This record gives sequence, structure tokens and C-alpha cells, in this order.
Amino acid sequence: MSISRTTRRPLRRLVAGVITLAATMTATLTVTASPALAATTPGIDVSRYQGRINWTSVRNAGIQFAYIKSTEGVSYKDPNFGANYVGAYNAGVIRGAYHFALPDRSGGAVQANYLASSGGAWSADGRTLPAALDIEFNPYGATCYGLSQASMRTWIQDFLNTYRSRTGRYAVIYTTTSWWTSCTGNWSGPWANHPLWIARWAGAPGTLPAGAPYYSFWQYTASGSVAGVSGAVDRNYFNGDRSRLIALANNT
Repeated sequence: MSISRTTRRPLRRLVAGVITLAATMTATLTVTASPALAATTPGIDVSRYQGRINWTSVRNAGIQFAYIKSTEGVSYKDPNFGANYVGAYNAGVIRGAYHFALPDRSGGAVQANYLASSGGAWSADGRTLPAALDIEFNPYGATCYGLSQASMRTWIQDFLNTYRSRTGRYAVIYTTTSWWTSCTGNWSGPWANHPLWIARWAGAPGTLPAGAPYYSFWQYTASGSVAGVSGAVDRNYFNGDRSRLIALANNT
């Protein structure tokens, strides 16, 4: 399984070169508030590339949530997912799973089922977030995975519908505005229900996809650091205080 050697990190280097295109996209909404100006909750996202994580140290450093890689495509399961998912929970870190989408490998429903059956389900325990669909620039080939904008919208909708039917929850969507605009036609359909996790490594979340009233999560750097994690780690903010994060976890 050659794809198991790659996570989103090669992808991020591609994103960095194109993220400035977002400012030119039409039919979008700009959010300029920085974390210092509003109530936010700090978090991280991790995969096997972070190695063994001391989740107690992570929690003691003030990190309150984590998205943890579970699956990719239709055949890859992150080997550290189980240890990370349980370790985060036991340390009091609110956790969620994420799936790296490969829309050229199978239909969206297939990949949603793969995620839900591989640890990405949801339980009302106060510490489990709805899983995230990570859909962005293709690290293995064509930017939009060879799909037309209409086909990509169908793929995403099939994934979202299937995940909801399996778990009763609306999946979070991780993306960049530039990819979303290029590959879905800046589709506004999901944002009435699905939380947006925007990736932008700058001083503000910037321009959001069309129809998104706000971001729920913001990945603001891919080169952060935190006690308990060796090397660089993605840092994130939840757009609200801990009580609102717990409400999202509890579906209330």
C-alpha cells in the first residue's frame, strides 16, 4: 500500500503555493477576526508522523481537542490511530477521527463506510467529535482527482449522506478555500449543516467558501509545537469556548 507512506504533509506544501488564490475567488465570505479577538479553544491534528504522543503532557499544555487520522482512501488505516484515539480520550482531550479523501479511488459512500467502520464512528460520551472529511489538493496526481466540479459535488454529498446515515452526525469538512472553489465550483450546499474546518496558515482564517457563515475549526499552522509531541504538529483553534466544543461533541 504505497499510499500509507504519505499523509497530508506533502499536500500542505502544494497548498502553500496556491492558498493566496483564495483572495481572488468570487461569491465568498471574508472573516477577519483573529484568535486574540474572540473566544477560541486550542487543538491539534495528528497522524502517524507525530510518532508516540504523550497525551497527558498534551492536555497539560492546554490542548483541549485533537483530530486524529484514521483512514485514507479505501485501504489505508493509520497504524497509530488506536493508540492516539484512546490516549487522547483517557487524558481528557476531546477527540475526533479524520479521513483523507481520495475521490479517484472509489465512490464517496464507500469511503464514508470505511471511515465509520475503522474507528470514525461517533458516540455521545462528551469527548468524541463528529469525524472530519479531509478533502483538498491531491498529493498523488491531478488536483481535483480527475473529477469535474459536478462529479466532485456528488462524491462529497454521497460521503456526507452515508456518514450521517451511519452515525447520525453531520461530518466536519476540512478544506482550503482555493481547492474548494477550483474543484467544487465554490459549492455552498454543505454549509447549512456541516461544520467547516478551514486551513489557512496566516494571521486570520481569511476568505471562506461561498455560503459558509463562519468557520468551526481553523488550522492556522502546520509547523507548531506542543509538549508531548515530537517535532512539528498542526495547530488549530475551535471557534468558541470549551462549552461550545463540548456541545458539538454531544450534538446538543
